[in-house]
Amino acid sequence: MSILTKFILKKYIFNFFIVLISLELFFVGIDYLQNFKNIPESANLQLLYILYNSFFTLTLALPLSIVFGWVITLVIFIKNNEFVAFNALGATRNEIFMPIIFISTFLLISLITLQMTPLAYSYEQKRKILNNEYFTSTKSDIFLKYNDYYVYFKKLLPLEKKAENIHIFKVNNSDVVETIIGEKAYFQNNKWYVVDVKIINKPENINVDNSKLDIRYEKFLHTLDGFKPKILDNVYESKTDFSIFDAVSALILLKEQGINTQKIRGVIYNQIIIPFFVLPMILLVYAYASLNSRFFNLGKFTSLSIFGILIVWGFFFMLFKLTSSGSIVPEFSLLLPMLIWLILSTYIYTKKINS
Repeated sequence: MSILTKFILKKYIFNFFIVLISLELFFVGIDYLQNFKNIPESANLQLLYILYNSFFTLTLALPLSIVFGWVITLVIFIKNNEFVAFNALGATRNEIFMPIIFISTFLLISLITLQMTPLAYSYEQKRKILNNEYFTSTKSDIFLKYNDYYVYFKKLLPLEKKAENIHIFKVNNSDVVETIIGEKAYFQNNKWYVVDVKIINKPENINVDNSKLDIRYEKFLHTLDGFKPKILDNVYESKTDFSIFDAVSALILLKEQGINTQKIRGVIYNQIIIPFFVLPMILLVYAYASLNSRFFNLGKFTSLSIFGILIVWGFFFMLFKLTSSGSIVPEFSLLLPMLIWLILSTYIYTKKINS
């Protein structure tokens, strides 16, 4: 790593953390003041509320901090005539902005990695603390399709990974041929185990005189392979809070059942692809920067940069919210605009540099 690269990264990382901490304190502080009356008096729950809210805010603040930190760094370089010194030393444009691209990519990948963990459910945990539901999580009357079966849970406890009063109906050509009834079910080894099962089979050919139901009892059976309690909970509630692993699992399972997966695909695109909108923005901001401050309006540059960043970020945020409604195909509402943004920003950057 060259001395120039170390110098640029040192300046940028310092500015990045200043902006990130400022945004975190602002968003978390405002939220805390707004919900102060509803937060439990327990110090532990208050601390957990702040931690969960901090991570939820991080998913919004980190991409913005990456670009804002770069704007501040550029302004400092221009104001102190350090850009002139870089060029006097023979530094090329790539040598100046590529370290920023690399560190920004690393930060975005780190954020994506965190969203593979239970921290991805920070907003839900925060909401539970506000509603005094942090230590209880129960859902009632869940009905879903799985292959040839329709499954009914009278009560689901996602945190405890168990369910009560389960009815499973096997359907063949719109006809119920088997009914499975169990008092309790537990999620273990990536399967649902129903205990103390009552199985009722209907005869294929019904005869009024001879036909009768076949009833038998078994200690346990397993069903819904891979259908995690958290997936059941989120799909049932139509939530958009998924960790990346759970979202991919839900996508695979629901696709096999022929169920609409638009919302889940939107969540995956929003968590993995959309955050990278900041990389083209870094290039555009750099393209419109000047070598020195003599004939350059730093105030106008800073204002327009911040305004442009917020417009682009707000545009993609709006698209995700529209996609979450399930009325728009995520490939058209998220992936296509992202592709257009990449092509358009590359074109503008190339044209500006060449001119």
